Amino acid sequence: MTPAFPDLLSEASTRPVVGWDFGWLGSRLTTRPLDWNFPSIVADRSRHVANLLDMSTGGGEWLAALEHRPAQTVATEGWKPNVSVAAARLRPLGIAVVWSEDAPDNVEQSPGEMRGRLPFRAESFALVTNRHASFLATEVARVLCAGGMFLTQQVGADYGDAHHALGLKRPEAARAWNAAVATQQIGDAGLHIVAAREGTLITEFADVGAFAWYLRAVPWAVPNFTIDAFRPALERLDSQLRHIGSIVLRLPAFFLEATK
Repeated sequence: MTPAFPDLLSEASTRPVVGWDFGWLGSRLTTRPLDWNFPSIVADRSRHVANLLDMSTGGGEWLAALEHRPAQTVATEGWKPNVSVAAARLRPLGIAVVWSEDAPDNVEQSPGEMRGRLPFRAESFALVTNRHASFLATEVARVLCAGGMFLTQQVGADYGDAHHALGLKRPEAARAWNAAVATQQIGDAGLHIVAAREGTLITEFADVGAFAWYLRAVPWAVPNFTIDAFRPALERLDSQLRHIGSIVLRLPAFFLEATK
């Protein structure tokens, strides 16, 4: 039985937002599989390389769960509160965690962009992975060794479904972040695309508390979202959910594999 609305919001308000682990929500948040399996692809490529760099690892949850990692694996993270969270999880596994400034959103980068430089020597890694984070393609190319691979899974920034659920006007479309734009940036950096897939990431929320906590954890989805400010909208949504079943959020997604 779904808890009462005040209890759902109380939990969503007080639950800490650290790392990148939504697992505590259990079946309250479900994600439909994409047409490709990014963790399996990374694990497979990892079996054939000497080292791996995972960019913007969050709390290290995803990297720690990989089926296989090279003995020499390094992770970066740009949000300082997450660095200690990731280190506590990954260092016992022999994975170093290094703070590194996040790159600006890819669609906002200017020619000659310097933010997002990686604190490693040129040609340091045989495999670089990036899951749902911005990246400076020239830096990825710089730290990859000859024959090295870059694997990335990205999601677009169209959070119109979240706005609609809250009764907000859908935001005006910004410059699309998609496989075509990423392919151009990666190619301009001197890498060669060898595989590309596009799809839709579908996430379902079983209750308004899970949805509200998610919006706290992903603040760029609905800028200026707070539970107090949106309480009336959340209460209306809670009433609807007890009849319609779930909130569905659809995001464009893509996967790219590139080599140097």
